[in-house]
Amino acid sequence: MRPVLSCDEVRRLEDLIEKEGTTKAELMEHAGEFVAQEVLKENPTRVAVLVGFGNNGGDGWVAADILAQNDVYVDVVSPVEPDEISAPLARHVARRTAGRDVHITVGPSRDELEELVGKADLVIDALLGTGFHGELRPPFTIWIPTINELAPTVIAVDVPSGLNAQTGVVEEDAIRATRTVTMLAPKLGLYSGEGPEYTGEITCGQLYDKLDEVIDDVDHEAEIVDPGDLIDFFEPLPVNINKYSRGSVLVVAGSAAYPGAAIMAAKSAARAGAGYVAVACPSACANLVRIALPSVPVFDIACDSRGAFGAAARRAVCQLAKKYSCVLCGPGMTTAAGCMDVVAGLLELDMPLVLDADGLNCLAKISIGGIDKTPELYRRDAPLILTPHHKELSRLIGDEPVDDLGTAIEAARRLLWAAGSEDMVVVAKGPSTAVAGVEKVLLPMAGPAAMATAGSGDVLAGIIAGTVAQAHEYDGPWELLCAYAVTVHSFTGFAAASKYGEKSVIATDLIDLIGDAMELAAEDALRDLGILDDDSSAEEA
Repeated sequence: MRPVLSCDEVRRLEDLIEKEGTTKAELMEHAGEFVAQEVLKENPTRVAVLVGFGNNGGDGWVAADILAQNDVYVDVVSPVEPDEISAPLARHVARRTAGRDVHITVGPSRDELEELVGKADLVIDALLGTGFHGELRPPFTIWIPTINELAPTVIAVDVPSGLNAQTGVVEEDAIRATRTVTMLAPKLGLYSGEGPEYTGEITCGQLYDKLDEVIDDVDHEAEIVDPGDLIDFFEPLPVNINKYSRGSVLVVAGSAAYPGAAIMAAKSAARAGAGYVAVACPSACANLVRIALPSVPVFDIACDSRGAFGAAARRAVCQLAKKYSCVLCGPGMTTAAGCMDVVAGLLELDMPLVLDADGLNCLAKISIGGIDKTPELYRRDAPLILTPHHKELSRLIGDEPVDDLGTAIEAARRLLWAAGSEDMVVVAKGPSTAVAGVEKVLLPMAGPAAMATAGSGDVLAGIIAGTVAQAHEYDGPWELLCAYAVTVHSFTGFAAASKYGEKSVIATDLIDLIGDAMELAAEDALRDLGILDDDSSAEEA
């Protein structure tokens, strides 16, 4: 797993490295050298390096110097003369580079900038670094659109200029990078908000040869989970297994208005590997579920006048739930009074419980001012997995705004720390999904935009439940197991987009591709570990 740091954590890491004997000036030299090496891989003959006023610009000046020494024609474009740069380290390397074989243009007109960018094979964006926030100021309000319009290839240094490195917010405009060459560790904003739209491919430069020894001495905002980190979850089934030892799932879901949610969740749990899946749903939709799922037992539960779980549902559902390895509650259930009673009852039992969709909304309605204010409602000894999207997560913390990866992580931590349970996980769904446990936050591989379709969350909930059901002897961190489920879900999105086209994917497409997704994820895991090369398949291995 690879750490993702907040901007404050990066600054603390730089201070720690300096205490160990490597100065910030040396880090700037290493950063510029790393950028230059990455640029040289593109084999350019002419490069435009656009620099700003601070240390991000200093990295660009160092890279320009090294590129010129490697017979690349370099144009450095600066808003001010090298002697006028405010940051001392950047000013020093700018003065040095100005005396070398580079062409420097200071404060160009729009026409001059267009000519310089248009002639370049590649542009280095070293305008604004991790300290930027708020609105762009001249001349960057002109420079950034010009680069986006004319540059064929753009490599951003540390973070695309105009992107908030902490939140991923773009207030006005930002560089749309082909690649982002970030330093020491990726920053949270590269994965949050609009970050993925602007960063392109992300490459990380360690800069410090003992980085692995010191990076754990600072907190990590999150950690990236690669398929290779999940290799243990791709083991084949043992030959002596049966449907019961594979784990069982009870899906408590559906209503007269939303029977499809129960169907999708149950089928996904089965596709994810659970040996036995059953559905408990209101009697108003039970026959529809039976027709759609002929291999799945369906228990019809007394319903109210609107086709949701009725007043007698709690006892019936809880009696059933005790027989299963895992219970998934919520998809399509509505927030009727009987549904809230069912959620409250299930929370009191001791089997693993996945709360999704209306299961979460019921929990939010039961509490006053956010469930973290009354953690006794959801504190339990058995594993509890909450799977909210941003709006649901906002409801769980008393309607405070949750609108990006950073605020989702903060909200998830509030819920986790209030409960204080090591077996609780919050899967905060979004363009980049955070899987938060008490000890750490994991960022599994994100799926494509094609997955932004109704019912995709029901599929994920089913995959999580099916995965948890098989883990009756699992003693690892629950957030890693959930990260595996999220990764498989992401691969279903890539498989579906490839098969049906990005704009044509619907949630039911994802379900039938869960098996394919597991194979794709397993192959990626083997490639991460060097067991497969890019031209090999798992069968060949």
